[in-house]
Amino acid sequence: MAITDIAVYSHLSDADIAELTAELDQIRAEVEESLGPADAAYVRTTVRGQRLLDVAARAVIMGADSRPGVALGAVMLAVAKSIENMEIGHNVSHGQWDWMNEPEIHSTGWEWDMACPSPQWKHYHNYLHHTYTNVLGMDEDIGFGVMRVSRDQQWHPIHLIQPLQNAFLALTFQWGMAIHDIKLGKLRGTPEERAYTRAQLRETGGKAARQLFKDYVFYPAISGRRWRRTAKANLAANLGRNLWAYLVIFCGHFPDGAEKFEIADIESETRGEWYLRQMLGTANFDAGPVLAFMSGNLCYQIEHHLFPDLPSNRYAEIGDRVRTLCDKYDLPYNTDSLPVQYLRVLRTIFKLALPNSMLRADTDDAPETGSERRFTSIERGVVDPHTGRRRGLRTALRDLRGRRRGRYGARAEVRAALRDLPEAPGTGAAAPVPAAG
Repeated sequence: MAITDIAVYSHLSDADIAELTAELDQIRAEVEESLGPADAAYVRTTVRGQRLLDVAARAVIMGADSRPGVALGAVMLAVAKSIENMEIGHNVSHGQWDWMNEPEIHSTGWEWDMACPSPQWKHYHNYLHHTYTNVLGMDEDIGFGVMRVSRDQQWHPIHLIQPLQNAFLALTFQWGMAIHDIKLGKLRGTPEERAYTRAQLRETGGKAARQLFKDYVFYPAISGRRWRRTAKANLAANLGRNLWAYLVIFCGHFPDGAEKFEIADIESETRGEWYLRQMLGTANFDAGPVLAFMSGNLCYQIEHHLFPDLPSNRYAEIGDRVRTLCDKYDLPYNTDSLPVQYLRVLRTIFKLALPNSMLRADTDDAPETGSERRFTSIERGVVDPHTGRRRGLRTALRDLRGRRRGRYGARAEVRAALRDLPEAPGTGAAAPVPAAG
């Protein structure tokens, strides 16, 4: 089952949580106080550079005389669209640059190059997802409504095809986001619900029509006789951007160790427990400056969830401080290479296509789903008397993994021993093992 008491699960005392809260609040205050011209120059340069790359990519597509040239233009356009989507659109919409008071990059006025209207995305992402991160029944980003990524989610036969659903969502990610907040069932609800849903449909339909017109009518039309290849290049660029956005988002939310929570856990949640839920419910992937930039600095998903409205160019330095806090309180800092994190995501998607009865680990102690009940005895805030180091959640999880490997290894040894037993004469079955003594 999911976590029902994050304070117990984290192995922290109330005093520890209060101290951790103060230290995280201090990080926020110090970053906010230090924002200035260098940060403003960063975002202005990023916006200008992205727009120049977009124009250059379209010029290459229209003017290229060979397939490699068109392919180069399509790659350039995919990169430009990814930067606009991740490092600019996503972060501007979070209000990361509102402190500059510049209308062009203010969260209230930004509309990004995606089929999903920004106001709808800000509702289900900024509010629902970031407020109720990984809370079952509240956060609709858990599996995006089409996949089972926790054993707490009820299994249905349709989940057998979720590996195919996953591939389809990756290819059509912007369209999945466009309809994510629309609940068609409310068209049969109250007059207010019907009116709200119809307004959503009109807004989304208008935005989708503008996107389709821009990429598959306007730009092909100004390409003249080369309109077909322009349309194909735009399609390829959109597919590339979809796949990249999908990869970054999934690797930040569904690898092993990105925990899920019950609604009961947040009924009287403190600010410190909210911080803990963000730290334990998200995951990073290792990245250098270029990969971090291309991911919108969402390789620092933990830091983004702790401080979603702080500028993304500060997440690297914030990450160093958060990692230090994790060491201090013996909390896990969930990060690994991008391929490893994604392989863990895929393993969960394929594995949870099956019902729980067909899975090996139980619902309290699985790589993708755990709860405080995975620990047989909980001692919060314990310090090892020999080393002086805290023995907390990270140590407990490491011990659990060691015991699990030992348990599975012992089972394998027993199976191997049974296979090596001599057969009983005339039965084809293994002979009985003589009693000791």
